[in-house]
Amino acid sequence: METIVTEVARPAGAPQVIPLYASRPAAGFPAPGDDLVERVLDINDLVVKNPASTFFVRVEGDSMTGAGIFSGDVLVVDRAVDAKDGHIVVAAVNGEMVVKRLRSETPSKGLNPLLQLVSENENYQPITIGEGEECYIWGVVVGSIRQF
Repeated sequence: METIVTEVARPAGAPQVIPLYASRPAAGFPAPGDDLVERVLDINDLVVKNPASTFFVRVEGDSMTGAGIFSGDVLVVDRAVDAKDGHIVVAAVNGEMVVKRLRSETPSKGLNPLLQLVSENENYQPITIGEGEECYIWGVVVGSIRQF
């Protein structure tokens, strides 16, 4: 299934702080104590660089697994970043929001650039944006959040 956007959200306005422990945990039983808390982190500070232009999308599908994007992931998307060749973008193509890698090629003088939205899964063909087709780049994917 193509990787599509199933949900869109904005970052919370209030800080979302979590403790950052000074010691790196081993994969065993002992739990870190409160005395080892180095500082607290605001989760928004970790993933949001431009709050006014950032939003989150939850995705579904397997067309971007080669880029490490899996069904159910929440992507951090920044509209302030200029979309360039090679960036992973959220785009609306003929009314459907998809996540793809942007490929642009400038042909000879006087011709429009060739735009393609490419999957990171060989089972899917690139989407070539032709004349008269509707394509709008919503933003550049700058991060991913996954629950195990």
